[in-house]
Amino acid sequence: AKMQRYLLYNAVEPEELPTLKELNTIEICKIWSGMSRHIYKKLLKKKAVDIGVGSFAVVPVHANVEEGTLPVERPMFIMSKTLKMFYNLEGDEAKIPDDIPVVQPNFEDIAAHTHFRHEIVEHCVHETLLYFAGALQQNKEVEFTFR
Repeated sequence: AKMQRYLLYNAVEPEELPTLKELNTIEICKIWSGMSRHIYKKLLKKKAVDIGVGSFAVVPVHANVEEGTLPVERPMFIMSKTLKMFYNLEGDEAKIPDDIPVVQPNFEDIAAHTHFRHEIVEHCVHETLLYFAGALQQNKEVEFTFR
């Protein structure tokens, strides 16, 4: 399983992140912006996208309004259960509805829109998530802003 790659017992060593070392911040942001657009398009098509540490999905929730509650659909990131248990994280138990297919990101598609080779896109995403997992492993505060 892809997700096992992010269950870390030790801190991430710099040599495990060769692509991130080669790219500058702007390039990394461009790739993630392409990833973001890709995920958004999949969500519009009623699909969930598994990025290895969890999935982005549109989940039905109940919003509180003056008249009571209103069923709405909300895009959410649902962290993988195994990852949450492994890093001892807390969070609300959202579930991806059964009728929603879960797909993997199409790195070739993202590459075509960002003008990077698809290996670069895939390695950049993987190494960023590895870095993220490394921060979790060391119990660091992590802020991952995603448009």
